[in-house]
Amino acid sequence: MADRHPVERRREARAQYALGRSIAAIGRAMGVPRHTVWYWCVGQGRLDLTSESATRCPRCQDPPAPPPDLEAYAYLLGVYLGDGHLVLTSKTPVLRIACDDKYPAIKDEAEAAMLATLAYKVGRVQSIGCSYLQSYAKHWPCLLPQAGPGKKHNRPIVLELWQEEIVAAHPGRFLRGLFHSDGCRVVNRVHRGGRDYEYPRYFFSNKSPDIMRMCQVALNRLGVEWRMARPDSLSVARRTAVERLDRDVGPKDG
Repeated sequence: MADRHPVERRREARAQYALGRSIAAIGRAMGVPRHTVWYWCVGQGRLDLTSESATRCPRCQDPPAPPPDLEAYAYLLGVYLGDGHLVLTSKTPVLRIACDDKYPAIKDEAEAAMLATLAYKVGRVQSIGCSYLQSYAKHWPCLLPQAGPGKKHNRPIVLELWQEEIVAAHPGRFLRGLFHSDGCRVVNRVHRGGRDYEYPRYFFSNKSPDIMRMCQVALNRLGVEWRMARPDSLSVARRTAVERLDRDVGPKDG
């Protein structure tokens, strides 16, 4: 069965089907015959989706290679470890990243990183106060092998050697992703000796001891001093440390 429809159109139909919409409803919404939508989502037409991403997956090449844009990948890995989730139970794996609607620039940066790493298209699903960036691709698990059942803090999170090399080479981009997901930059205001003082500081919170350790190691690589406020909360408060981290992270709305 020849398919004259663009890849993007077929991909959108599969995305809607994976979200639970019926074949008939998708066909009506897209103006496509029901049997065509069935072929895309259930029949043999669904198989061409896997080959599209296979040609882009660097880990499936011989020999396996790193992602094409290392800085984008380091950032995406940080965002994924914080607010990302890889759904492995659907017909095609789905990478979803939750983004606060207060920070549209972070949403755009995360989407760009997904496109630079593997995605052909990134959809946005609106929820209350946030949006979910999502991309369907068979080979997301190759690039994010930390995916697994359950919450990240309830299971080990260990980087593979090739990932460790990327994070070691680009700790600033990795930290940017971590802080954009589970961190913040705030301004403390204190009144002392009849005068008001303001000073910025960073916080990073994550219940996974493995992810927290990755953050600590990356900060050490940049020479950024940090301390643990709680077992799941890290702070950067010294002026020189904040200034160094500002070069790679900065305010979320900046």
